Amino acid sequence: MTTHTHDINIKSFEPLIDPEVLKRELPLTPASEKTVLQGRRRIEDIIAHNDHRLLMIVGPCSIHDEKAALEYARKLTALQKKVNDTMLLVMRVYFEKPRTTIGWKGLINDPHMNGSCDMNEGLRRARRILLKITEMGMPTATEVLDPITPQYLAGLVCWSAIGARTTESQIHREMASGLSMPVGFKNCTDGSLDKAIHAMVASQTPQSFIGVDPHGKTCIVSTKGNPWTHIVLRGGQRPNYDSVSIEEACQKLRTARLRESIVVDCSHGNSRKQFREQERVLKNIISQRLEETPALVGAMLESNLEEGNQPNTVDIDRLTYGVSVTDACISWESTEKLLLCAHNRMLNQTKAA
Repeated sequence: MTTHTHDINIKSFEPLIDPEVLKRELPLTPASEKTVLQGRRRIEDIIAHNDHRLLMIVGPCSIHDEKAALEYARKLTALQKKVNDTMLLVMRVYFEKPRTTIGWKGLINDPHMNGSCDMNEGLRRARRILLKITEMGMPTATEVLDPITPQYLAGLVCWSAIGARTTESQIHREMASGLSMPVGFKNCTDGSLDKAIHAMVASQTPQSFIGVDPHGKTCIVSTKGNPWTHIVLRGGQRPNYDSVSIEEACQKLRTARLRESIVVDCSHGNSRKQFREQERVLKNIISQRLEETPALVGAMLESNLEEGNQPNTVDIDRLTYGVSVTDACISWESTEKLLLCAHNRMLNQTKAA
């Protein structure tokens, strides 16, 4: 009798599509390429304080419905034309969701939302959605959770986040050092900033680690380091978007000899998980901007076609169209009104000056 000491708790192995095969199946188009390159460059300019517009990362907590995602993208693209003088809008297109215990892990992991975990289909849907959104001219943002997925999707992403639960993770810091777009590290869930700042230092440094190449083959990945990392304040045990917290973050960044560029997440701990409170947070951020706080370069909003959220019924046909299945979001109507108000406040100050 043969005794095994490995893979004892593994149920099965299923081959994943080769990244290059998926890229050939759903190739980067000239319109998408232009959007990605311009979007990254404009975000970098904002982080470097060369573009004084506000970076606004706006959109659903997570994507579960392609039709609704594309409708939202069209609305956001139209709004960009109205606020272009004061803001750069980037759409949240989040396909991976970290879980404290259990729950739906996002479109890539479980696209049918029924526990079947058809990840090959999930990757196809995710890449197709990113292609269609960037072809509209709308830059994209996402949270990178799995270190393998960037080989499939990163060429269509303009900004990435490393979440509060993974900021301390060595593999995510190493991965961020090789990503091709600006990366924001969120402060930890308890509100502490030090680990996010350590992550920025690590990811700006060349790294070597085990990963996959464009053909999906396991290899040693060596990176140059990512110069465009920055901190995202998302609150913790208390909100941290107030002026005192912003100055504290600036002092820590100065001490670490890092660029003083801060993005504020208006949701999560900063809104105490009350989705309508995002409006109050953003208005405060705009007031601080108008009071000459140059370190505040951007903000994030969780927004969907309709407000609130709904449980995953494991039956997509029974879900309410345009409503989040993860964190509750403000509605498109509220989002548009809020961003136009912020635009007018900033524009009026510019004219007065």
